Amino acid sequence: MFDADWFFDLEKNLRARGLDSDSKTFDEIREMLAAPIRLSPDCFADECAYVILAGGFSQKTAKKIHSVICGALRAGADVNALFQIFHNKNKVNAIYKIWKNRESFCTEYYAQKTLDDKLNFIQKLPHIGKITANHLARNLGCDIVKYDIWIQRLGIAFAMQSTEFRAQSSVVDNTKLNPEIKKYCDDMFSHLAAETGLPRGYIDVVLFRAAQNHLIEELKNGCKD
Repeated sequence: MFDADWFFDLEKNLRARGLDSDSKTFDEIREMLAAPIRLSPDCFADECAYVILAGGFSQKTAKKIHSVICGALRAGADVNALFQIFHNKNKVNAIYKIWKNRESFCTEYYAQKTLDDKLNFIQKLPHIGKITANHLARNLGCDIVKYDIWIQRLGIAFAMQSTEFRAQSSVVDNTKLNPEIKKYCDDMFSHLAAETGLPRGYIDVVLFRAAQNHLIEELKNGCKD
């Protein structure tokens, strides 16, 4: 595990199964990370809506709902009409608020100079938490990883190969990122970036999709979506 051949085999397997996407395809994500472009306010709001919807749902379900909701917004739907499409009041309210304020939110996001500034701004948007903020930032072109539960488990698996691994840090709490586990994840991404020559953000989405779809044998037992 954790060498270039292993990673590219995961990527190939995902592509063969038609699982090579997040809000965009793998190729689009890789291109965006290599040469980020400024999105329009409408597209910025679309990306926000996707990460809000993706939490707690399969990618297939999230993409289907996302397509319907974004189409409705462009057709002038109000928040009540959105609720008829998707019965989650908090998420619908957040998506509608971002859509209504998309011009100012988009302008303010691109005015931020550093990655930390961008993340701090994103976390102030409705229904965007720390993990969701990293997901959104990556989809907007920042070379950043999303420390979700699958990536944390992989970071621990990577660290277990090292004599520096501490067994007590293996408890994953998806509500509060353990600094030691974060280090394991960062070490894993640095290693794989050196092995593959790919951006950390792209490695992140491939590993997440592979782990979520149980393509990594070591994570199958005892793990659920």
